[in-house]
Amino acid sequence: MNQHEAPRVVAHRGASAAKAEHTLAAYELALREGADGLECDVRLTRDGHLVCVHDRTIDRTSSGTGVVSEMSLDELSAFDYGNPGEPASLLTLRQLLELVLDWTSLPVKLFVETKHPVRYGGLVEAKLLAELARFGLATPASADFSRIVVMSFAASAVWRIRRSAPLLPTVLLGDTSHYLGGSAATTVGATAIGPSIATLREHRDLVDRAAAAGRATYCWTVDDPVDVELCRELGVGWVATNHPGRTKQLLAVQGGV
Repeated sequence: MNQHEAPRVVAHRGASAAKAEHTLAAYELALREGADGLECDVRLTRDGHLVCVHDRTIDRTSSGTGVVSEMSLDELSAFDYGNPGEPASLLTLRQLLELVLDWTSLPVKLFVETKHPVRYGGLVEAKLLAELARFGLATPASADFSRIVVMSFAASAVWRIRRSAPLLPTVLLGDTSHYLGGSAATTVGATAIGPSIATLREHRDLVDRAAAAGRATYCWTVDDPVDVELCRELGVGWVATNHPGRTKQLLAVQGGV
């Protein structure tokens, strides 16, 4: 049997199966459940603040409507982002960074995905690096010790991070066209590839091919126990899941712990 080390578990938008995504409650629960990392998406508001919102609009995830990039932080903050009966405020990247750094148990990594295409283009990465610098996180001593991983489906975004902050780990997200041959990841200098679980099921050699090129693998979104086991068998480094606590337990059982 393949004896790969168990993947580390990343809470996808927090413990988002139990709590509203991208809320403080979702991330706090993920930390209590033992997540090794947290994942968030960031977008820029009209007045230049980074907020944790996946969609282009807030229609699906809040009590309001509107396009994130066309609204100010104050305007966005006027709405509720929680589940019914569990009100929650809009979460900024700064608040999430504070939560991660204040967590007193084992250090966790924050995986930050920049969304593209967006109105502000490369300004998103520039603002992200400025915010990381504010917390002393933009220039880690080495990639291994970085508390931050930056991800994007846009190769140009990954390249901007590698060029400006070469010691920050990066993940080029996407599917088979990016990885079969590995040219895109090589071109932008990504330190990891990020296939979906659907892609990994079809192309199980991706993990070994990435490892041969010196890259880790981050797989999303891994909720089914069968898929969790597949990632363990293949040697995936990081799995993003909406069920961090359950996934940690599955991996412990699979690994014989």
